[in-house]
Amino acid sequence: MLQRASGGHDYWSVDSAPAKLTRPLSIWAAPSLLLIFTAVAAALLAVISAEPFAAIFPNGDVVFSPYLGVHSIPLRIFIVSFIVAFSAVVGARAPQRLRFFLEVTLYYIVVCAAFDLINIAAYRLTGFVYSIHVVEILSGLFGFYIFSIRLLDQGTMPLRAPFAPFSARLKAASFVLIALAVIAAIAVSVWIDRLDLPLVDDLRSVALLGGTGPGVFLFLPVLFFLLYVLGTLRAFLRRKPEYCPPVTVIIPAHNETHILPRTLAALEKAAAQYGGDVHVLVLDNCSTDGTAQTAVRSFAEMAQLCGQVVDVPVPGKSNALNAGIALTKTEIVIRIDADTQVSSASIRRAVRHFWRGDVGVVGGLPIAPGTGKFDRARNLETLLKHGYYQVAYGALDAIVGVPGMLAVYRTQAVRDAGGFTGGMNGEDTDMSLRIGEMGFRIVGDPTVTYVSEVPASWKHLREQRMRWFRSVYHVSARNRDYLDGWTPSVRGKIILPFMLLNSGRRAMTVPLVIFGMFYYFVGFNPLSPLTLQAVIAVTMGAPALMAAFAALANGRAGALIGIPEYLVFRLVRSYLTLESVLSIAFGETKAREVPLRLPPTDVTQDKMQPTS
Repeated sequence: MLQRASGGHDYWSVDSAPAKLTRPLSIWAAPSLLLIFTAVAAALLAVISAEPFAAIFPNGDVVFSPYLGVHSIPLRIFIVSFIVAFSAVVGARAPQRLRFFLEVTLYYIVVCAAFDLINIAAYRLTGFVYSIHVVEILSGLFGFYIFSIRLLDQGTMPLRAPFAPFSARLKAASFVLIALAVIAAIAVSVWIDRLDLPLVDDLRSVALLGGTGPGVFLFLPVLFFLLYVLGTLRAFLRRKPEYCPPVTVIIPAHNETHILPRTLAALEKAAAQYGGDVHVLVLDNCSTDGTAQTAVRSFAEMAQLCGQVVDVPVPGKSNALNAGIALTKTEIVIRIDADTQVSSASIRRAVRHFWRGDVGVVGGLPIAPGTGKFDRARNLETLLKHGYYQVAYGALDAIVGVPGMLAVYRTQAVRDAGGFTGGMNGEDTDMSLRIGEMGFRIVGDPTVTYVSEVPASWKHLREQRMRWFRSVYHVSARNRDYLDGWTPSVRGKIILPFMLLNSGRRAMTVPLVIFGMFYYFVGFNPLSPLTLQAVIAVTMGAPALMAAFAALANGRAGALIGIPEYLVFRLVRSYLTLESVLSIAFGETKAREVPLRLPPTDVTQDKMQPTS
């Protein structure tokens, strides 16, 4: 739902920056952080390169345990430099900044020290020594996660949900499957590592491996490939060719006159292919542009849809969605955004999964309209995330988020999960996570396609991505019971921590590029000739290979032309992740839990057409 009446910001809504959870962010905040980071990193590198530290740490990083080889980038110095810069810029009072800096730094020092002590003990007892590449990679992962988890603790976040629905159903099988997949991925990676193929040297020469061995590089791609194959096979075997119960489509709408007729026309075509009744509720949420009247006129021209306009007088997408859920009388409900145009086969393909009673949520594959400056990059992004990784997570019954652009739910599961929460970013991910933890399967089906909005301007992209990237923290905070409770949850114990770690990694990607280039060109460590290759591998090599594979796996070879734009877009996305974590508010108290509004609201406009 887009706000079009505030200073020309046609992309802004009350959900863009939830009150109390975010702070206004100057466009100069992130550049200031990068300048401070560069100065701190240069100072620390100069100190460790001078005597007596140069003799103690010949590879230019604070590593006490024995190791083999030379590293590409001193990640421990990098992590500490970033923590200093973030603590200096983040929007908090001086005591809170100091507390954040001390906590994150001390946690990081303790974890790295414990890791070094374990390595020293292993060397003394068995003679086993890690490669310095492994030491640095793990040090980086420790830093990414500690940063995110401390930000989750100290930032102003949503309160824990008053209840965390949970069922042990499917959980044991998920843990067994992920263990088997990890073992298989390690075995394949070690096998390839020992082949000493000429191809490996070729990949290193063009900076696709960044100086790492192929075993290290291949582990995650092999793991996700195995899971993708299993997830694809499982989805194919479990879906039913035809299953067409009545469904309700709910569309929250705020000032959507410009796009709503196209959205409803696309639904009309999809309903014509679907074999059951399709009811549509347009949830008019404080519009001032005649959205309700536009919907009524559109419904009057529809032969396949049974349409209704509902007035929701309280602003906020969650309020509109809960009003729609309260009025839904069908077993299956589909939520779409007002700017989502579903494909003609999307309803039929999505609903067929619900013939099995254990399916609770189904998502699809967003497609960019194809006319905007970011569209080709966005297509590769969605192919990788929703067409590949989402299918892989589905193999483990561990999908966390199904985007609200198009999500199909079992209606009673939404009600049992407590309805859609408000006052935070990520209400769609919150809902699918909770339904999954209730013991339902979540399905990602890339054959369920739909065209969804891609920002056309930098300001809109910035608003959208900061909102999206904050959501991992908001959802994790609200569902903290899954993270630190005793429930045996793959989502809570593996996937959510991985998402937090990945958020920390993305926030630090642009500083890492600056650090790597500075380290390489200044020549702090002449023993490490692969610094530049490592930087390129992180920002270009691996992402390019994964995006290409995802495009080909989904039969969209034409998307490959967008790979250069996608690689640039990834850096832009990383910069916006950095801005998103800087926009998180710090305060003494947590945000209050926004009460859910599930009772029905008044139907102020009503135009019904019998379904053909």
